[in-house]
Amino acid sequence: MSVSDRFTAAGLDIRPTRHESFLAYNRFRFLRWATVLVLLSIALYLGVRPYGQPYGGGWAGYTLGTVGALLILWLTWFGYRKRTYNSNSGRLAARLSAHVYLGLALFFVATLHTGFHFGWNIHTFAYALMCIVIASGIFGIFAYAHYPRQMTENRESMTTAQMLGRIAGIDDELRNVVMPLDDTTVAAIERCIETNEIGGSAWRQLSGRYPRCTTAAAIAHMEAIAEGHTIVQEAWRQTLVKLSEKAALLARIRRDIRFKAMMEAWLFLHIPLTFALLAALTAHIIAIFFM
Repeated sequence: MSVSDRFTAAGLDIRPTRHESFLAYNRFRFLRWATVLVLLSIALYLGVRPYGQPYGGGWAGYTLGTVGALLILWLTWFGYRKRTYNSNSGRLAARLSAHVYLGLALFFVATLHTGFHFGWNIHTFAYALMCIVIASGIFGIFAYAHYPRQMTENRESMTTAQMLGRIAGIDDELRNVVMPLDDTTVAAIERCIETNEIGGSAWRQLSGRYPRCTTAAAIAHMEAIAEGHTIVQEAWRQTLVKLSEKAALLARIRRDIRFKAMMEAWLFLHIPLTFALLAALTAHIIAIFFM
């Protein structure tokens, strides 16, 4: 028993002093377990040869199928249970690590269960759904491993509320500095002040593209008339500087929204597809044993 285990047995909560990724939890414990499971499945597939070609039947095929079905049920149960965990981050990291590696192992177990026989039927449909769910889970791992760090770097120690507050301040400043300029420019700046495109549709949030951005249009207008003889140079310069600052803040907020949307979007596929997989798995089992 390790020192930390002895303290835990004594009722003391000893937390690690350094951050440890859930992927590397306890020296990759669940990666080792998943590797053993995959190797045992391969050994079972290769060692037990039914008459003819391998297929999902026979005791070896049914064993692989049963293990795969149990893994699907456990992984689905974990997805529900993780929303009810308390603040015990160690427990959550352990189960999340198991969820990731056993989910990857499921792909190999289920593929061996099929015996590499595919067709236009409910069995292949269930297998395809499983692959899509696993792929969406892999994207989820990538999203939660990368986007939080990118969000922190993007904000540069500013909160969203602070950035929005600064944009409001810039709008007030623009109203004053733009007054000496011509009417067309003033109108372009007024549209920029009145309309700030942030968020919007799901596509806008995911793509981060706002082709009708009034701030970008105002900057383009200012640059287009840069050599006009009627321009009040100092007012033009100050206006362009403030527009550029506002554009940079808008871009930062939009990136922040995009990162959040990417972290959440996969759930809108992962969860419904998981329930579809459960339905297809049920149909697969019924078709095997009762039809």
